[in-house]
Amino acid sequence: MSQLTLYTTLGCHLCEILEAELARLGHASIQLERVEIAESEILLARYGTRIPVLADEGGNELERGFERDRLAAWLEARGLCAEGKSESGADQGPSRISMRLVKGRRVLK
Repeated sequence: MSQLTLYTTLGCHLCEILEAELARLGHASIQLERVEIAESEILLARYGTRIPVLADEGGNELERGFERDRLAAWLEARGLCAEGKSESGADQGPSRISMRLVKGRRVLK
């Protein structure tokens, strides 16, 4: 299981685009933790103008992950691209990732 963290805030449409792209491109083993930046002044100062920001377990961050090619390359570098995706990143079938609610937050499973 691979843990990714999405720094986000309520109503962030770019964050929603990133999540949708992650569901299309990402491996089924990805577990997504959403972190609400508005709940922390430190996080708000760090990410307020940068969200959505996706981070891996090592703390490596991806800005503008809502751009499909950037997200696909970032996931591929970490071995997290789902099998069955073409070189262009186009889907070869339905996504294998589904979401569930955990303590009021959406989590990919």
